[in-house]
Amino acid sequence: MGENYGYSKIMDIVTSIAPIALALIMLGLGLGLTLADFKRVITSPKDFSIGIICQLILLPIVAYIIVLILRLPIEIALGLMIIAAAPGGVTSNVLTKFANGDVALSISLTAVGSLISIISVPFIIFTSANLMGIDDISKNISMTGIALKMALVVTVPVIIGMIIRKLANNFISSKINIINKITGFLFIIVFAAIWIEERENIFSYLAQAGMAVLILNVSMMTLAYFIAQSFVTASPQKKCIALECGLQNGTLAVFVATQIFNDIAYVIPTAAYALIMYITGFIFIYILRNQS
Repeated sequence: MGENYGYSKIMDIVTSIAPIALALIMLGLGLGLTLADFKRVITSPKDFSIGIICQLILLPIVAYIIVLILRLPIEIALGLMIIAAAPGGVTSNVLTKFANGDVALSISLTAVGSLISIISVPFIIFTSANLMGIDDISKNISMTGIALKMALVVTVPVIIGMIIRKLANNFISSKINIINKITGFLFIIVFAAIWIEERENIFSYLAQAGMAVLILNVSMMTLAYFIAQSFVTASPQKKCIALECGLQNGTLAVFVATQIFNDIAYVIPTAAYALIMYITGFIFIYILRNQS
């Protein structure tokens, strides 16, 4: 599938804009963080541990099982593994608030998961590729190479954001909305470029990727919710963990996919997931709020 679609100017746009959008998202995340967000790892270890295990371990396993069951083409399969490897997105914090979930726990999971992602994402992707019998992925970029690139656009902006908050807390409160608007605009450009690039094949891709990402998203939120129900302290924590496992950082996934592959087909599952996760997320919240 992917061999038929070469590297294009639109792919250049996606490759250029994705790192900027991701860096701004992570800067915004850092601006909203304090050391207290990381202390919760120690003060509420059970809730945090269940959430991070569901996200870092269970989510990729479920995604790989879906790949095997549906016998997905390589591009769709690896694209699915990339979105499964991505940490929770900042959107999960917002939707957790709508669901009356534990927002503090959500922020902690997003922050720690994002920082760990510079190691976990390359490991999951390269391991998945090896399990699928793809051994030439390392010819494009090494695991260390992608980890270093991720550190520049994930870890560094988060640290800078936290430093700025520490030094100029009053200043950033008036500027964070501007950052969010710029990020949103860049995010739209990235995904619009993906749809334009693959407009002739988009329905074929969505037919394959759409079902896979829908199954992944719904099954993961459901699994995470019931696992959390068995271990965590209360309803707000269950809601948080379920949403954190269903709302991934799509911009990070796009960045990783474009750094490793020269074919936009690998990004299609991320684009499909980005659309589906909001719909299923709000449906999930509606169900949870009615149960409360």
